[in-house]
Amino acid sequence: MVKSYKELVKTETKEYFLPGNSSCAGCGLELSLRWTLKALGQRTIIVCPASCTNVVVGLYPKTAMGIAGTNMAFAAGCAAAAGIRTGLKARGIDDITVLCWSGDGGAYDIGLQSASGAAERNDDILYICYDNEAYMNTGTQRSGGTPFGAWTTTTPEGKRQHKKDLPGIIRAHNVPYVATASAGYPNDLFEKVTKAKNMKGFRYIHIFAPCPPGWRYDTNLTVEISKDAVKTGMWVLYEVENGEFKLSKESANLVDKSKRASIREYLKKQGRFKRMSEDEIEELQAWIDHNWKKIEKNQK
Repeated sequence: MVKSYKELVKTETKEYFLPGNSSCAGCGLELSLRWTLKALGQRTIIVCPASCTNVVVGLYPKTAMGIAGTNMAFAAGCAAAAGIRTGLKARGIDDITVLCWSGDGGAYDIGLQSASGAAERNDDILYICYDNEAYMNTGTQRSGGTPFGAWTTTTPEGKRQHKKDLPGIIRAHNVPYVATASAGYPNDLFEKVTKAKNMKGFRYIHIFAPCPPGWRYDTNLTVEISKDAVKTGMWVLYEVENGEFKLSKESANLVDKSKRASIREYLKKQGRFKRMSEDEIEELQAWIDHNWKKIEKNQK
């Protein structure tokens, strides 16, 4: 049974992602990594492909983590994690979780090849993408995870393509576990990471992690926007365990379209969508509805 957020705050008091780090105010990455490490605990090694995380935790001589870790090149995250796991196995060490923690640029785009290889081999690693929907560390360029209509420095009139279904791509490798999560629901995230920790083979979790400066919203709205994305049906929370698809509690009632919140309210809170026309908003809504039709088939 998933604990409530209030219960987690009382029981999970140990911090592995330390105060005083250099993440921006309201950072979805910071919130997501904090709860991920609470679920994984001390016996964790983190591999960080190039992303905002490298700045937050990897600037010598400072670090913001209480666990072992290494920075890694964009394309080599999963390859490095798989190598670390192989080295641990050779030494007879089986109680350490090897985590590859990647931004969307390193997951959707530059690191997809090594991730696909690790998934195909079913390497015993936990791969997590925190998705802030652009290359934020280098100045907000579009990625394969950037949604249709969103402003970035390389899509000044709004992106013309829809978001790539990366969890679906990983799922096609027939790995033991695929799940989605959101910075707005840390209790759900905590439970999914805990489940993945206790499994073997390649496990993948995809976290919706808003970015205030890149998305152009007030820093106090991160949790609200994270929840709004789920309530509109734009971000769907689910698990696929050994091939079995299951909607998570927060998304389970949204198969009924009438239960979903207006996409317009979600878009209105973010400056990156301010140039979208009514036709473009309707196109984005149609894409969301189409995705839910596919989910209905998965449910049957």
